Amino acid sequence: MVKPILDDSEGMRHIDESNMLDFCVHAVDQYKKSAQTAQKIKLDYPTPENVVIAGMGGSAIGGELAKDLIRASSRVPVEICREYTLPAYAGKKTLVVLTSYSGDTEETLGSFLDALKRKCMVCCLSSGGNLIKQAKRLNVPYVQVQANFPPRAALPHMLMPLLKIMEQTSPPQSFKSDFSEATKLLEKVSAENAPEKSAAENPAKTLAQNLLGVSPVVYGWGIYRGIALRYKQQFNENAKVPAKWEAFSELNHNETMGWEKPKMLSECFGIVFLRDIAEPMEIRSRIDTTKVLMQPAVPKMFEVWAQGKSPLARMLSTILMGDFTSVYLAMLRGVDPTPVDTVSVMKKKIEENGAKKKILGELEKLSSK
Repeated sequence: MVKPILDDSEGMRHIDESNMLDFCVHAVDQYKKSAQTAQKIKLDYPTPENVVIAGMGGSAIGGELAKDLIRASSRVPVEICREYTLPAYAGKKTLVVLTSYSGDTEETLGSFLDALKRKCMVCCLSSGGNLIKQAKRLNVPYVQVQANFPPRAALPHMLMPLLKIMEQTSPPQSFKSDFSEATKLLEKVSAENAPEKSAAENPAKTLAQNLLGVSPVVYGWGIYRGIALRYKQQFNENAKVPAKWEAFSELNHNETMGWEKPKMLSECFGIVFLRDIAEPMEIRSRIDTTKVLMQPAVPKMFEVWAQGKSPLARMLSTILMGDFTSVYLAMLRGVDPTPVDTVSVMKKKIEENGAKKKILGELEKLSSK
């Protein structure tokens, strides 16, 4: 009898040629290494009036998570910028953190150039590439993280330095005690969803099986807003499926109507609600009511419950569950999670327009002054 693929270790290794699953299994080790690197960060800037974190894709998601985490405690506004240029208000009292894991993201290099022209306070976060090269040339503060990860698997190395930087922009904030709890939970989640655990005993494998053949729709709220986006991105890049995300309570003012009379369309989707036993009453009421109203139209609805006490621990444990699920879904579909051929082709084609070359040329001119 042929084993189901998720219970077949050899079969999974054959599909996962670049071993994306290993990044999930050992995520806690990467968070610990990155936290050690982050402790050395010290920016010699005054407290900014606002912070702009500029990045794209897997390099920007750390900014989204950091923004959600500090929203309730920081008095300094934080904006995520996914453009070639910064928002109009960015100036000398703005801290701009450029996040590009490769160091060669075209839009982020554009924002770097814009930040320098506006004389913003600047810090670069990358594993290398042109971003670090130009930061060294211009004597701009930078944090160089461990290289050779797919950007989406480098989240630990991008997030922990960002949190350390955030601590310094709006003191007093410290995530040290929360991180201790988070690492213990990451070990627990990793063990619960390990590849050797059978699908019947593995929550991530079970969720992946339930999402096979449908487009995942992920609903978050509060500190799970950016995590819902992370799930969506992981389903896109790892499992190679279309997916979307929304957040409460905004989705109740528009998204909910899309499920009123979807007819046959409802068969195309599976809804994942990100839940927390500490949900505020108003959010719990919205989630429960939404589920009741959607049930007749969308039979495939699932919940992922956060684990932990501190916000950081709850966030990281929930993220890891989604990462495992996306990789297992890829295996169920028979696709290697790591390659992102379409994105690579897109970047190569876009680079032909000359915008990146022009940006690098202007950066070179600045560094030669």
